[in-house]
Amino acid sequence: MGEDIKSTTDNQAEAEQTQGFSDINTDSDTPGNTHPSNPEEEIQKAIAKLQAELNEQKDKYLRLVAEFDNFKRRTAKERIELIQTAGKDILVSLLDVMDDCDRAEKQLQSSEDIKQIKEGIALVFGKLKNTLQSKGVKAMQSLHEDFDVEKHEAITEIPAPTEELKGKILDEVQKGYYLNDKLIRFAKVVVGK
Repeated sequence: MGEDIKSTTDNQAEAEQTQGFSDINTDSDTPGNTHPSNPEEEIQKAIAKLQAELNEQKDKYLRLVAEFDNFKRRTAKERIELIQTAGKDILVSLLDVMDDCDRAEKQLQSSEDIKQIKEGIALVFGKLKNTLQSKGVKAMQSLHEDFDVEKHEAITEIPAPTEELKGKILDEVQKGYYLNDKLIRFAKVVVGK
């Protein structure tokens, strides 16, 4: 008898489950349902839509790659041109100084007046210094300054004549230079020890 009750209970549970499934299946046939009537057709539409989007993205990608390649070629060409003509402005300004040097050389050959020759050479040197300064070149002041390995290159050390000149620059063998406040040449110096 206990088995009959159990089997009846199992049959009722099974019937309720079957009823639930049949409710689900019958719901799909109702007119207000949004489920596709032909699932293969809807899948094909979704695939076609995704394929169109993929093709559009591929096209955008290819255009972007081509544009980037053109950009790289153009900037490489501009860079080469810039490197080739980078010093043009400075060289053109130095041509005036070169003309003055040519005139000074002619004057040296034709004149015997030492005072006039010295004045001419001083004018050429002054013009050269002014031209370089106008382009941002500035000489470093090193004499009697503390030795700094970031700016100076020690050629030799000699005994300092006074105690306060120890570790300071006593002589400048070759000037150091800045270009727009950036060091372009170390000063070669003699340091007191």
